[in-house]
Amino acid sequence: MEDFEKIYVDYSSLVYNVALNYVQNIQDAEEITQDVFLKVYHKKESFKNNSSIKTWVYRITINTSIDYLRKRNRRPILRLLINESNVPKHKSEWKHPGVLLEEKEAYRSLFSALNQLPIAQKSSIILLKIEGLSQKEAAKVLEVKEKALESLFQRAKKSLLTIIKKEKNKKNV
Repeated sequence: MEDFEKIYVDYSSLVYNVALNYVQNIQDAEEITQDVFLKVYHKKESFKNNSSIKTWVYRITINTSIDYLRKRNRRPILRLLINESNVPKHKSEWKHPGVLLEEKEAYRSLFSALNQLPIAQKSSIILLKIEGLSQKEAAKVLEVKEKALESLFQRAKKSLLTIIKKEKNKKNV
């Protein structure tokens, strides 16, 4: 097993980004990141090398993020889906305020739809399309066969399109 500091340096941004994809809130993602590395630190001796450290850290991150969402959803606090600080910043080029507003609305709609998917479908989209993992890597992280992941991903895409169309129709009425 690698040194804990090396694991932290190598995977802290990965953990934070995956958590942020699940919770869409910077403070919550930071809290999840801390929780994940506490778990990694306490469980590092029990790591069996059955998978790569990266896969192991992904699994812990996803499970911690899902647990966090379950706990958060039990609280009767109404949260905004995305606030200004969670919308990805553009590094260059000035953009017209109208374009920025449209982009913010597109992010809001996408994450709103993504949050309505079952956790397994949401995870398949996050790992394959947002995190850019290969199908083989994502299947290992989710502990499913590649064919099952492909099926899960296809259902997720179909569900996502249905949700987005339904939301768009609501706005047009």
